Amino acid sequence: MKVIILAGGYGTRISEESHLKPKPMIEIGERPILWHIMKIYSHYGFGDFVICLGYKGYCIKEYFAHYFLHESDVTFDFRDRNRRVVHQHSAEPWAVTLVNTGIDTMTGGRVKRGREYVGDETFMLTYGDGVADVDISKLLAFHRSHGKLATVTSTQPGGRFGALDLTADSQVRGFQEKPKGDGSWVNGGFFVLEPGVLDYIEGDATLFEREPLEHLARDGELMAYRHSGFWQPMDTIRDRNLLEDLWKSGRAPWKTWD
Repeated sequence: MKVIILAGGYGTRISEESHLKPKPMIEIGERPILWHIMKIYSHYGFGDFVICLGYKGYCIKEYFAHYFLHESDVTFDFRDRNRRVVHQHSAEPWAVTLVNTGIDTMTGGRVKRGREYVGDETFMLTYGDGVADVDISKLLAFHRSHGKLATVTSTQPGGRFGALDLTADSQVRGFQEKPKGDGSWVNGGFFVLEPGVLDYIEGDATLFEREPLEHLARDGELMAYRHSGFWQPMDTIRDRNLLEDLWKSGRAPWKTWD
């Protein structure tokens, strides 16, 4: 089963780093967040990726072009016509297709441009800037159980600030560390989609989160997989620093692999 990853946006809200590289290439623990996302899927046996490129897509191409070399022990012998010997490697068992989907193409348009690499089978889709401890196997089982065209992982984002636990007469009983927002469920990515979903996308100017999803909802073809665990997008430097701190602590919740 193919996994499409949207990796073409400008990342304007994290421009401190995205002016040099596309947002999916911003590093957490010296690895691009894109790598972390791929490791999540790979842990559950899904290693066939279609990555939709746009802004500074060449950076992602160069990363994968040299990935095997970067993950290997290697000897360069310049005395013998630049002979190269790879001694051992730990490269991932992935197949990665990198698709140029246009600089200004919207999310729906990027998905549609990846159609020829997906075929007529069920596929997965997510954003290239968010991680979670979603159980992909359970997500897929849920999708197959309801028979609809689309499943979106829904999540409740944490509040930005800690909250006070108050009594009716304003006595402080304790503190809550960043409680779950306002209780609303939001689009957390990690979709499972049938190929019929692509018929809901008109073209490059289509925002996947608007007309296609709204139309699928009206048609009764969109279901939500409720994920109550960890989920964190990387929209700002603050988000990036949070993820970096979690990784350095050795307790990164999304690290489901060994």
